[in-house]
Amino acid sequence: MTQQKKNYALPIIMMILLFGMISFVTNLAAPMGVVVKGQFQASNFMGMLGNFANFAAYAFMGIPAGILLKKIGYKSTALIAIAVGFFGILVQFLSGTIGSFPVYLIGAFISGFSMCMLNTVVNPMLNTLGGGGKKGNQLIQIGGTFNSLMATLVPVLVGILVGQVTRETAITNVNPVLFIAMGIFATVGIVLFFVQIPEPHIKKASSIKYEHSPWAFRHFILGTVAIFVYVGIEVGVPGTMNLFLTDPQGFGGSAAEAGLVTGTYWFLMLIGRFLGASFGAKISSKAMLTFASSLAVLLVLGAIFLPTTTLIDMPVFKSDLSFGMAQVPINAMLLVLVGLCTSIMWGGIFNLAVEGLGKYTEAATGIFMVMVCGGGILPLIQNYVADVANFMSSYWVIIAALAFLLYYAISGCKNVNKDIPVE
Repeated sequence: MTQQKKNYALPIIMMILLFGMISFVTNLAAPMGVVVKGQFQASNFMGMLGNFANFAAYAFMGIPAGILLKKIGYKSTALIAIAVGFFGILVQFLSGTIGSFPVYLIGAFISGFSMCMLNTVVNPMLNTLGGGGKKGNQLIQIGGTFNSLMATLVPVLVGILVGQVTRETAITNVNPVLFIAMGIFATVGIVLFFVQIPEPHIKKASSIKYEHSPWAFRHFILGTVAIFVYVGIEVGVPGTMNLFLTDPQGFGGSAAEAGLVTGTYWFLMLIGRFLGASFGAKISSKAMLTFASSLAVLLVLGAIFLPTTTLIDMPVFKSDLSFGMAQVPINAMLLVLVGLCTSIMWGGIFNLAVEGLGKYTEAATGIFMVMVCGGGILPLIQNYVADVANFMSSYWVIIAALAFLLYYAISGCKNVNKDIPVE
């Protein structure tokens, strides 16, 4: 057993790096909106198109990624995902070199395909490498922590590299971040190619009859909508806030400071996940989702109605892993605090939506991966509202989404289809 752990130490490290890369590349799309607005003099709507392209790939690749995993195994799927991810980042780099917005969008879309495949493979592969059980779960939790750390650092790094947004701001300003991403992809790909990784034996389910599907359950259908709007909330709140903090029509601050503020949102999500894990065994998913949604509604309403001219000093997470102070509109501070709420929503929604599905749970999981595309669609709608109205008014889109989550937590999550056999 000891020898096995030594053999798998290197691929475990590589999987944890990939876990972080999922967040690194995904969360690069929103702060890149600030860069795109500067280089191409784009609207807020266009600034969020890269984020939309990244998440739209989930709608196309969610279910095929699961099928690919079953057909060729974890290692081969991971290698394909890494190659696609490297190519997607390379295309984004080339878009900055040639100054092409459409090429940038293509690169973001290709990167989204990779992130979808990696999301499908990394969790089960870490569990397998850990031998399942508590050790496997521990590795997944470590990977999740690194994932959150990368989400925190990305907007900070982009902000530092961009500085003050001007007409000279360009994608080439963030080339160091793109080089880091390509370097990690290349390193992990080479290591995984040469190491042996155990492939789980897929049990044939020919004896199991599926008379229905997850779509036969009302609470699952509503749960897919909840996942859709949740990812949109998680991405839209900090993404639009980042644009607000840098736009002359908003706060008009520097991208560097906006990156620190936005990074703090993701840092609070990291803290929230630790708290959620600590209290998860004592508090039901229903209660946690109800509380988180209610508190988020109050915070966002405060951000909408309080004047943006009211400034406050708030602690922000810095790139050297320390804390400093930044003077921001009180609205931004309230929106940063929403990160504590969104941190525990995914797990709560997932648990409530698959409860009582039995043999249909696996198919339900694949459908959930498709609904992650909400992280691209909802922020796009929100920033269209920002263009035609203003930044704070755009958060009514978030309020509507949170209201649905609150409804789902209170009533929509109830399984009213218990008569359907699931064994």
